[in-house]
Amino acid sequence: MPSFSEGTNSRSRHIEHLGQIWIFLGKLFRIFFNEGNWKVFPMAVIVSVIVSCVIDNVFVNMEGTQVGALAFACVCIWNGFFNSIQSVCKERPIIKREHRAGMHITSYIAAQMIYQAVLCLGQTIIQLVVYSLLLAPRFPFPTAGPVTGSFLVDFGITLFIITYAADMMALMVSCIVKTTTAAMTVVPFLLIVQLIFSGVAFTLRGAIDTVSKFTISRWGIRTICTVGNFNSLPSITLHAAVNKLTTVPEIRLVYKYIRETEIWDIIGEASTKNMMNPEYTFTAANVYKEWGILIAMGAFFAIVGILFLEQIDKDGR
Repeated sequence: MPSFSEGTNSRSRHIEHLGQIWIFLGKLFRIFFNEGNWKVFPMAVIVSVIVSCVIDNVFVNMEGTQVGALAFACVCIWNGFFNSIQSVCKERPIIKREHRAGMHITSYIAAQMIYQAVLCLGQTIIQLVVYSLLLAPRFPFPTAGPVTGSFLVDFGITLFIITYAADMMALMVSCIVKTTTAAMTVVPFLLIVQLIFSGVAFTLRGAIDTVSKFTISRWGIRTICTVGNFNSLPSITLHAAVNKLTTVPEIRLVYKYIRETEIWDIIGEASTKNMMNPEYTFTAANVYKEWGILIAMGAFFAIVGILFLEQIDKDGR
């Protein structure tokens, strides 16, 4: 890390901050190419391919879309976490020394934020390409988007914002903990929290539901379902339940009759009506709100990270 002990008094504070940002950006991209940080992109390919192989009926019916949204959000959160979870804590002794020599923590974190945004953008593009190649041929994606008019553009922006919010959470953790071991110990806990409180894997009520509103996964899934026009899709919950009951002799006797009459359609309509969620309303205003919450979360995590890292001189090590 370059020294900043010389010449800091000869520049304005604003120019000094910008200069440090560019210096750190240069360093981060050198590390990206020279120390193997580029491996985050092949990993994004692998994870996206795995998810594409197991997702079923995404953007085809409500149930498949909700589970698919959970999978998409988990990929984004996984990518974001591992982009930055060790990025600060592994350099803590160097940061401490340079901070005492005149380095500005805000400049350092700003450089990290720009660098991490580039990583998140690359991973988002990878996800879109993989999903378009492996998922779209099996389950055609919607064409319309509530914000830009294009589903792929709205979907891509959503994946990027989710990934970046998760990246900023991991960056915050990396600013707080003092060792890479501690950082990697925290990651499984964070992933479990995002999964459990997503609102899809488990039914949440009362205070637990309130807690879930502070998770990236809940808002990420909500945005994906909104962009995917969840409420316009059919539900198969009741149809699937009836199909399973055909093992009962009494049900089997009337099953054929039900399938050949309007009763089958009534069952499907009832299931769809029951599954509709006002949180997934297909409007630009709804998407802007959800994007705004995720962006606010990312900003909050970055600010908390800066506040903690500013105390690095008190580190007793």
